[in-house]
Amino acid sequence: MEKRDYYEVLGVSKTATPSDIKKAYREKALKYHPDRNPDDATAEEKFKEAAEAYEVLSNEEKRSRYDRLGHAGMSGFGSGHMNMEDIFSQFGSIFEDIGFGGFGRGFSGGFSSRSGRPIQKGSNIRIKVKLTLEEIAKGVEKNIKVQKFVKCNTCHGSGAKDSNAIKTCATCNGQGYVVKTQQSIFGHMQVQSQCSACHGSGKTITEKCTACSGNGVVKGEDITSIRIPAGVSDGMQFAMRGKGNAAPNNGENGDLLILIQEEKHPIFERDGNNLYLEHYISFSQAALGDNIEIPTLEGKAKVKITAGTQPSTLLRLNGKGLPDIQGYGKGDLIVNINVWVPKSLSKEEKKIVEQIANSENFKPQPPKQASFFQRVKHFFE
Repeated sequence: MEKRDYYEVLGVSKTATPSDIKKAYREKALKYHPDRNPDDATAEEKFKEAAEAYEVLSNEEKRSRYDRLGHAGMSGFGSGHMNMEDIFSQFGSIFEDIGFGGFGRGFSGGFSSRSGRPIQKGSNIRIKVKLTLEEIAKGVEKNIKVQKFVKCNTCHGSGAKDSNAIKTCATCNGQGYVVKTQQSIFGHMQVQSQCSACHGSGKTITEKCTACSGNGVVKGEDITSIRIPAGVSDGMQFAMRGKGNAAPNNGENGDLLILIQEEKHPIFERDGNNLYLEHYISFSQAALGDNIEIPTLEGKAKVKITAGTQPSTLLRLNGKGLPDIQGYGKGDLIVNINVWVPKSLSKEEKKIVEQIANSENFKPQPPKQASFFQRVKHFFE
């Protein structure tokens, strides 16, 4: 299903202030909160939709990108379909003063949509992946060895010695959560919270597994294949769901967060999707003209140097930069042509230079003075 416009979801205009956006989100969250709509199957999705819209519009950088590119511009910014854990971990403080502080909070995880039982979730793992510009230009697949907690093979994640050592929790009667009544501005509200006795599993262990000491997880490692798209940039972060640490009691695995670290290139400098290169030619090439080869990320590109080329002449090689991560074409390669001046000359070379030094054609000739308006325009460009 096509996503609705985030401003439409919250019912605000595109000129709405941060205060307006927060107020609108509170109203939507209150209206569609699952605790207030236990019989409405669509309420939870509308609640998540409002949270996703608020996540983007309450962030200045994400909102600016969304205004320019729409939903397509949110790729790589962590926005997307949100679960209850995401919502209450990020925006839980918004609900605390309206009587919903306990829903989905107080444990690492959320509520199962099938059973209503809290699901413990393993912690996330964050790793840095170093990439060269060549890898960024084409995209790359890397196999990364990750040290993490994995499910215990002896007890299969239960934490118990065997099946006879698992009993139904007497505190929550196997539900994994307890229900408390709280007073709020809307009257008495029932709030679910994780059972402190079984930590949400609904079970208690009478005899622990000796391999994992009852934790259900042990230290291990995993080889994870990571596919990184072309056009990523330094500091960009991606998430691989379920590739993080395993959770106790056969809970949900955490996520693997991948932080892109761009390695400095020996000759190219990057600015967005464009690349910049300093390239030197000889005095004779600048004066007489020549056909030269310019290095690019894809190999060599042939370029014609016209006779009389001046130092600091800029050449633009269209499409020789980096691809846009959203698929909007490629940047350019901007080449700054400099003329190499020898630091020392032989006797023969010095005589040749002295012979032409007094020639009128070899005396510097300043360019025509541009108008004030042209000079100001050139400065800002």
